[in-house]
Amino acid sequence: MAFLSTAKITALLALISIFLLLFPSPSQACHPIDEEALLQFKRQISSDPSNLLHSWTASSDCCSSWDGVLCDPSTGRVVNLSRPGLVSEYDFIFDTSMSGTLSPFLGNLSSLQLLDLSNLKEIHGTVLPELGRLSHLEYLFLDSNRLSGPFPLTFRSLHRLKKLYLSDNLLSGRVPDDAFGLMRSLSELENRITGRIPQSIGQLSSLELLYLNHNLIGGTIPSSIGDLVLLVFCRVSENKLAGILPPSIGNLTKIQRLILENNKLTGKLPPTIGDLTTLTEIYFSNNRFNGYIPSSIGKLEKLQTLDLSRNRLSGPIPSELVKLQSLQSLDLSFNPLRLVTIPSWLSELKLFRLLLAGTGITGQLPRWLSSSSFSTLDLSSNSIRGRLPSWIGNMSNLAFLNLSNNGFQSSIPSEFKNLSMLMDLDLHSNKLYGRLGNVFSKNVEDPLGHFNLINLSNNMFTGPIEEHMGYQPAMSSIITLVLSNNPLGGSIPTSIGKLTELQRLELVNDQLSGTMPTEMSNAKGLTAVLLSRNMLRGEIPEGVLNLKELKEFDVSRNQLSGRIPPHRPNFPASAFTGNAGLCGSPLPPCKHPHANRRFQQRIC
Repeated sequence: MAFLSTAKITALLALISIFLLLFPSPSQACHPIDEEALLQFKRQISSDPSNLLHSWTASSDCCSSWDGVLCDPSTGRVVNLSRPGLVSEYDFIFDTSMSGTLSPFLGNLSSLQLLDLSNLKEIHGTVLPELGRLSHLEYLFLDSNRLSGPFPLTFRSLHRLKKLYLSDNLLSGRVPDDAFGLMRSLSELENRITGRIPQSIGQLSSLELLYLNHNLIGGTIPSSIGDLVLLVFCRVSENKLAGILPPSIGNLTKIQRLILENNKLTGKLPPTIGDLTTLTEIYFSNNRFNGYIPSSIGKLEKLQTLDLSRNRLSGPIPSELVKLQSLQSLDLSFNPLRLVTIPSWLSELKLFRLLLAGTGITGQLPRWLSSSSFSTLDLSSNSIRGRLPSWIGNMSNLAFLNLSNNGFQSSIPSEFKNLSMLMDLDLHSNKLYGRLGNVFSKNVEDPLGHFNLINLSNNMFTGPIEEHMGYQPAMSSIITLVLSNNPLGGSIPTSIGKLTELQRLELVNDQLSGTMPTEMSNAKGLTAVLLSRNMLRGEIPEGVLNLKELKEFDVSRNQLSGRIPPHRPNFPASAFTGNAGLCGSPLPPCKHPHANRRFQQRIC
């Protein structure tokens, strides 16, 4: 028998390939069962403002002409159904919306592998049990809608399901113990799911992402969590979990992010946490952990963020943490650590954020802080005493500084002007005194370094507030300005109207006199104006009281007079009481018809 040479075989295969490319076999038209299922889905949609289903017509083929539909060319069965029109022809992602309910006919798409109806916002009703018939389904995305009701028991039949996204809906009820079959990735179940994390979760041996945050899950973390050896991301925050963190957590040797904040977890942190050498982020804040911080955390060489704030942990901070040379953010705030001093070995880390509020620090600020690279420093609610040091001006990277609720007793040093990146400053509840010019006139490192927040309340600063305060570059973007309970004196500067981004102004009990400047109405973004317990006189400017965004207003206990201008919203009488000369709604009517002559002339 003669055999073809290798060269001839190669040539023949090439000819066959060319023939198939030039004359491909025709694709199967859309299967009638699938076409009917999709048309039934469209009939359940009451509103389609984005015209996402515009191409879905009975006169066209669903496989070749309908947006968002992908078919198997050999069978004509729909395999992918996704949000049509999510990406425009110019590759711009645009907003999508659709109102209606899911159709039970979707359960007839027997070859479906991907169903993505996420982020349509107004899809409501229940997650249909018929979806449990989609035995080939691998990816189910229904997040960011208004779906309600229980988690379907039929989902336990979806044995091929790899990813399930149901976040940002209104689901409720328990998740069945065996609901997840062989899913590779249980992701983003951010709903009002109740019940417990089942012990059987350890059977999901391929699980890589576990997101069960923002639910009502109670009970304990099962020890079988340690069987999820491929887990990379774990977020079970904002629940009602209690009990201990099981030592088996140390088996998660691939874990990178471990987020358990805002639960009711108790007990000691297990030393096995030091075996999680791939960890980059730990968020355990706002639980009830007690005991010492395990020194084994010092073995987590890749750790970048460690947040153990708002627990019941005791000190000292283990010096082994000095080995965390990748650490960028350390938050141990509001734990009874009784630190007394800030450990000097912290200077050997490359931290950008250090938060040790409410940890029992006493004494004075250590000098080594002057050479740090912190962008955030929060040492509030301690017992730190002494002067604000001049070397604080060397901390040129500071963007957020909170030294409030301590015992500082000094003026603001002139070197403070060098904090050109500072955006949030909170020094309230100290014994600081002197003028405020060094704050308002600080240098600015464009485009950063413009203040967002200043809180200097409950100190002994004296005024007056500089008239040019509103013209200072550092103040051009301020959102919150709180100077209450200082003996400032003087008047409210007219330049406050230049603070066009200002939303909250608090000047309560500042011994202010003079009138309320009409220029204040130029700060169009104001939502709160609190000026009570001063000595302000004259009339309330109508433009201020009727600022469009104003929600809080209080000028009680001043010396204001005249008719209260009409205003919306209607502020309560308590916002105006203690001003003997004020009258008109919501206070008693004015007795004299010319109580506010200028107001009367304007409306006549």
